[in-house]
Amino acid sequence: MANVSIGEGFTHLAPNMLFSGALMVFGWFIGLNGVILLAYIIAIPANEIVIPTILMLTVLVTGIDGYGAGSGVMFELESESQITTLLKAGGWTLLTAVNLMIFSLLHNPCSTTIYTIYKETKSVRWTIVASILPIILGFLLTFILTQLVRML
Repeated sequence: MANVSIGEGFTHLAPNMLFSGALMVFGWFIGLNGVILLAYIIAIPANEIVIPTILMLTVLVTGIDGYGAGSGVMFELESESQITTLLKAGGWTLLTAVNLMIFSLLHNPCSTTIYTIYKETKSVRWTIVASILPIILGFLLTFILTQLVRML
């Protein structure tokens, strides 16, 4: 995808989607951000790409130079201080990190898991329940933790 050029304005699609859309607003209520939520949507085919996608989208949204070959390209950070700098530039706090850890334990299954659930149950209803229930639990727990931290 990094080698496909769609047009000049296309590179601004992700930041506009994150900051003017509902993802950023909803993310704030549950102690995450739009980048994290978009990364989980993108990672439905394979959950292993969540963290690299978060890092790539953070570079894209913040406009920071010096990370890899540019935005939208996977890269490897050489030190923990680079990770800290990147995440702080993306607006991360300790609450964001803790909520990401909680949400990563309770999030949507990947597409292969969803397909397997459907094949085993042969029920669209139970497939939807099995797919949505972890997301609801993840949103609920991160929302409760976020509200408790913000009250204190």
